[in-house]
Amino acid sequence: MLKKEGFTLIEILAVIIIVGTLAALAFPGFGVTKERVLDKEAKSNLVILQGAEKIKRVESGTYYPAAGNTNVIADINANLGTNLPTIGASWTYRVDTGNSQITASRVPPTSSRVWTLTYTGSVATCTGTCLP
Repeated sequence: MLKKEGFTLIEILAVIIIVGTLAALAFPGFGVTKERVLDKEAKSNLVILQGAEKIKRVESGTYYPAAGNTNVIADINANLGTNLPTIGASWTYRVDTGNSQITASRVPPTSSRVWTLTYTGSVATCTGTCLP
């Protein structure tokens, strides 16, 4: 007698339904988790910029830029010795000596989430649609 090995159509459909159900349960939580990770990225980069600003002030006597603000990442990296991402970044950064603060704004600008850290502060604060 010839014995055939393999799966029946019913068994394959059952597995597809189970995997689909598990995926449907996991995906909504993934979006929130991803945004929380991006928030941590922004906060850690702000702390790096804050430290670079303090070093710049000790070395040259002034913060960067000497007056006003800049959001050109290449200039920030060059003048503060940082290595913020320039291509495909999730955030745009701005250093502002007029307000003594550093901000990170979410890209694309459809999100109104902005993290701000002052040169002398110890905790970044968020405005806009922030996650808990």
